[in-house]
Amino acid sequence: MNHLLEAALQVNRRHFLSRTTATGIGAIALSSLLDPASVAAAPSLAVDNGPGYGPGNIGPTHLPAKAKRVIYLCQSGAPSQIDTFDYKPTLEKLDGQNLPDSVRDGQRLTGMTARQNSFPVAKSFVPFKQHGESGQWISDLLPYHHGIADDICIVRSMYTEAINHDPAITFFQTGHQQPGRPSLGAWVGYGLGSESANLPAYCVLLDKNSDPQAQPLYSRLWGSAFLPSNHQGVKLRSSGDPVLYLNDPTGAGKSDRRELLDGIAELNALRRADVGDPEIDTRIAAYEMAFRMQTSVPDLTDVADEPKRTFDLYGPDANVPGTHAANCLLARRLAERGVRFVQIYHRGWDHHGGLPQRHPKIAAEVDRGSAALITDLKERGMLDDTLVVWGGEFGRTVYRQGGNATSYGRDHHPRCFSIWMAGGGVKGGTSYGETDDWCYNLVDRDTNGVHVHDLNATILHLLGLDHRRLTYKFQGLDHRLTGVEEARVVKDVLA
Repeated sequence: MNHLLEAALQVNRRHFLSRTTATGIGAIALSSLLDPASVAAAPSLAVDNGPGYGPGNIGPTHLPAKAKRVIYLCQSGAPSQIDTFDYKPTLEKLDGQNLPDSVRDGQRLTGMTARQNSFPVAKSFVPFKQHGESGQWISDLLPYHHGIADDICIVRSMYTEAINHDPAITFFQTGHQQPGRPSLGAWVGYGLGSESANLPAYCVLLDKNSDPQAQPLYSRLWGSAFLPSNHQGVKLRSSGDPVLYLNDPTGAGKSDRRELLDGIAELNALRRADVGDPEIDTRIAAYEMAFRMQTSVPDLTDVADEPKRTFDLYGPDANVPGTHAANCLLARRLAERGVRFVQIYHRGWDHHGGLPQRHPKIAAEVDRGSAALITDLKERGMLDDTLVVWGGEFGRTVYRQGGNATSYGRDHHPRCFSIWMAGGGVKGGTSYGETDDWCYNLVDRDTNGVHVHDLNATILHLLGLDHRRLTYKFQGLDHRLTGVEEARVVKDVLA
């Protein structure tokens, strides 16, 4: 007896009545009272795009797209903008002085510095120099970044509302400080679909890191929440199988696996017709994607076909799975194969003590790989349509947290910090926004400040998506990544 016949025989009179009375007849009656359009989920822009837009092709977007994909290098823990990208020669004179109350202006502080009696200013512990034809100011903390000065746009006027790590990184990744919303990568996958038939639209890579106080990360940061679950990020592991349960049991052949999946798909299709749950379609697609990944993922992660030039560029760490350099190389390979959104997380920037000693170590872990990724994409002609974003969840205070003039920390600072963007329609060799002489507040925040929602709106814009129109109906509301607040596309950073 085959599985389909067995499933059909299980539909007895009691099963039929329970289905039709509880969810069948009642559902039909209810649907007659409701506007179907008001309860239907908003479709992906990649669905039903008409002739010429089959699987693996980008369909029509809200706007002309300048980028096809995103690689997001998330520096979890928050690098100090004062010691990386925001050059403040005025701090040479202000070093050691107490931060005036008028500058702080009653700002809420974390419990780690709220009880300090004084707030002595600490200038950058590393020198800054100008680099490239553009003369970008970049500190010596990131020497490999000096070589990409003309390719990156440094945004020095970022600000956020969150002052603690978990709500801050959740805000950046999902547009909301509270958990339970889809991630940026999930929204992108939902809006554009996938270019690849053999890999997920959204992949996540976690760097190994050596800092014992690194902030934790949670899978909800790359989750799909109320979006269909096929839009969640797929985490690729650096040891063992890249994806759990990717390999078949010993002795199982591909033909056996194919026959099993075909049978499961038929059963799922029967269930879908029975209960009308669209999530079943996601389950069917997940089985099929897993089957195709059994071939595509081993080829993806085997870097033996890379030329010596690649490893000269990324450095020896590119041969060590899980390092930032190795993950940046893997991100480029994912981008080549049509993955829409690649997220790399590097933890360990949260330095409340010993910052001059600890920041250089973490910076060295990411500097070469991040810069090599930009150079590699550029040499392959991919940078023009690949948007790369680099940054943390907030900034660090200009004043010292504890310690002394040579060994101190910097506390969390949401009012101003720096990130950079490159490729994908962004003007390289430029900077945007300005902080005050104390590197504590933004100059003209209303005009040049870049809120988290503004950044996300700009990323979507470069991908051809209008953040106001990319919505999904859930619990009666049209949700969007940028929430209900007013967000703007930062057009001055666009090429």
